[in-house]
Amino acid sequence: MCPREALSPAGSLAQEVSHMRTFFTAIALAATLASGSTPAQSTAPAPKPAYSVTDTDIGALLDDPAARAIVDKYIPGFSAGDQVDMARSMTLSSIQQFAPDRITDEALAGIDAEFAKLPAKK
Repeated sequence: MCPREALSPAGSLAQEVSHMRTFFTAIALAATLASGSTPAQSTAPAPKPAYSVTDTDIGALLDDPAARAIVDKYIPGFSAGDQVDMARSMTLSSIQQFAPDRITDEALAGIDAEFAKLPAKK
């Protein structure tokens, strides 16, 4: 009598299912390796910049010496302007329409790029 006949029908079926699972798992692994893809790796999202020209109030920028220096670098004299206190609750992007020759898209992009280098606020 062969070993297969010695097993009960239920045992035989369970063994076959186990072998099939192993077989299909091996096929899936081989296909993944052959395609050159790797399993998904979890990556932490990039930290959110401390400031943004679209989201941060001008008042918060003026109150931080590092942020104020960046703004003044791209928009010279901004923090010393006569009307800057009236704009403390607005964003740089929102006031661009009032001075498009001084607050250019390029200036805002440069400011945002430097804001991204600042350490995040706790």
